Amino acid sequence: MDAAIAGIIEDTTFIKGQPVAAFEAAFAGILGYEPATVVGCSNGTSAVALALRAAGVGPGDEVILPSHTFFATLEAVVNMGAIPVFADIRRSDYTIDPDSVADCISERTRAVIAVHIFGTPCDMTRLTQICDRHSLKIVEDCAQSHLANWDGKPVSTFGAAAGYSFYPGKNLGAYGDAGATVVKDLEQATFIRSYIDHGRSGKYECAVIADNLRLDALQAKVLSVKLPHLAGWTERRRAIAAFYNERFRSAGFKTIEPDKRAYAVYHVYVVEVANRDAVQKELAAVGIDTGIHYPIPCHAQPALATAEHRIPTPLTVTDDIVNRIVSLPIYPELNEEQMERVVSNFLRVAVPVP
Repeated sequence: MDAAIAGIIEDTTFIKGQPVAAFEAAFAGILGYEPATVVGCSNGTSAVALALRAAGVGPGDEVILPSHTFFATLEAVVNMGAIPVFADIRRSDYTIDPDSVADCISERTRAVIAVHIFGTPCDMTRLTQICDRHSLKIVEDCAQSHLANWDGKPVSTFGAAAGYSFYPGKNLGAYGDAGATVVKDLEQATFIRSYIDHGRSGKYECAVIADNLRLDALQAKVLSVKLPHLAGWTERRRAIAAFYNERFRSAGFKTIEPDKRAYAVYHVYVVEVANRDAVQKELAAVGIDTGIHYPIPCHAQPALATAEHRIPTPLTVTDDIVNRIVSLPIYPELNEEQMERVVSNFLRVAVPVP
């Protein structure tokens, strides 16, 4: 890593150039895509927004998405001038519920965002069937799902376009903000490449009013160094999750239950408890950090009060879990002694949801 960073500083290729192109090609390779259809960009939020743009979403269009996701998913929709429509999630794996999606469709619906939350793939078989039936586009939010797949096919390859985040805490993380948009064809990729670079058609000629959303070369180089390790890190995450699942489920706790067709990558490991405040307090007291992903669902965010949106069906599961789920430590370097310490201290204080 030190050598890679020093090389960027030495040759002063800070923006665009070979380091960005090399990472795009390498990342496309693990997805089975043509190199030119992966476009590095500034962060995961811009990646999803660019994916929406590539899918043809525009002002006034309705976009169906889960409320149980990070605010950036909603932000990308609203900043496009589109109208968010909130669907509920499945109780088993917390991904968007296809039945709820079907109930949300109107004559204004343009797209559905499949958020592969916590690294668990959505049911892309049913979502694809529903969207094909209604001529809707699928946009995949893959911010937490690097290397995840559904029925043997990588996430980000099902929809019209997809967005990835390489925020430092992700399974594949940069040393700052970074992202990538995945599109279906070279024409779309050419447009996105121009759009993220001020809409340029030449050095000083700009064909459209666009934006500056480029991936810088330093972050691309960092990601290129890490990428060969991602598969091994992912298997380690899955092994830790399996260890947790065996111990927690046998004690009566509800954890993520991926579909048998899903290869989940466990960016976040959550478990439902009846006494979350006590669990977090007691674990913190013994030096074990926890988190909540996410304490405020999108439909309850104060920022949405002045933005047009729809909630066509009850968000029953979303509302049920918001006060129950707690995130426990999971990362490839977690060792067996640490895993056992997490489990024993958790079981000492946690109470299962009745």
